[in-house]
Amino acid sequence: MGVEFSGCCENQSVKHLVAVLLAAAIMAAGSRPVTAARKQRDPKVTRAISRALDYLKREQRRQGYWEANQTQYRVAMTALAANAMLCEGSTTTTGKYAREVQLAVDFLLDQAKPNGLIGYPRDYRYTYGHGFSMLFLSQVFGEEEDADRRTRLKKVLKKAVVFSAQAQTKRGGWGYVSAKDGNDFDEGSTCITQVQGLRACRNAGIPVPKEIIDRAQKYIRDCMTPDGGIRYRIGQSGGARPPITAAAVACMFNTGEYDSEQVKKMMVYCEKHVWPGRGVGSRFGHWHYTHYYYAQVMYRVGDKKWKKYFGEISNQMLQTQSSSGAWLAGYIGPVYTTAINATILQLDNGFLPIYQR
Repeated sequence: MGVEFSGCCENQSVKHLVAVLLAAAIMAAGSRPVTAARKQRDPKVTRAISRALDYLKREQRRQGYWEANQTQYRVAMTALAANAMLCEGSTTTTGKYAREVQLAVDFLLDQAKPNGLIGYPRDYRYTYGHGFSMLFLSQVFGEEEDADRRTRLKKVLKKAVVFSAQAQTKRGGWGYVSAKDGNDFDEGSTCITQVQGLRACRNAGIPVPKEIIDRAQKYIRDCMTPDGGIRYRIGQSGGARPPITAAAVACMFNTGEYDSEQVKKMMVYCEKHVWPGRGVGSRFGHWHYTHYYYAQVMYRVGDKKWKKYFGEISNQMLQTQSSSGAWLAGYIGPVYTTAINATILQLDNGFLPIYQR
């Protein structure tokens, strides 16, 4: 009897252990791991991130969108704000901001037009929103568990890529609207938004023709000045612009170009003109745009540069965050600056493939 009793207890213990391990596995599958970067993060930075994301949560409209000052740029602001929540580890089904992410995804999917544009055709800068939406939705696609939403995401992203390809100008760039709608006008910042969105789609398994990216790379090189900076657009008189140069380096990194002579020259230029405290002020909003991209570059370069850069940039952010959790500088509005800063502060979480090393 004693042996039978012992065996019974042993079996029950084994069953209990299996149940515990299974429950742990299920819980792990439904949540993101705590990254090493998050464990080591300065508590002040952690609080700043939480306050920023909570601010964005409060600012989301019930229909799922965010907007800039004067009710502008709903598509772009929605993609950027929800993307910051993805960086925290939330998805459409799990995490602190799952509901907000889900609402944002559904809103953006509803904005997709039959021709592939994600946005409003009457928006005079719709390519920004289209590019940011491709980036955000492609990151969601990789983690989406709902079969119907996943199917819809894939359909929308495939058509979005086709729209971007057709919107590209003869010189390989993009403008504020498509080549057809904008008389083939192009410039650097929208070009970079499209390339990063397209690369994010490709990373997620959405087909992207290589020649589109090749032409965009050439466009960026053709905008380069002798000192390694990038002009606003091809043929423009005047010098390089630090914000577009920082974005161009991130764009080239996304295309897999890290060590070319052109990229090396851009990096030297950015070291002189973009590093925190050098050249780019925050008064007109370009500071946030600049460091949204330059932070991605520094994170990809490696720990030594990243730690130095992050220490300086996070210190500036901590000093300027408002009591509401938002950052108020710039003319676009606090949703934009807060989404950008919150994304920068969370890059080293490493959750989104487009930002990973």
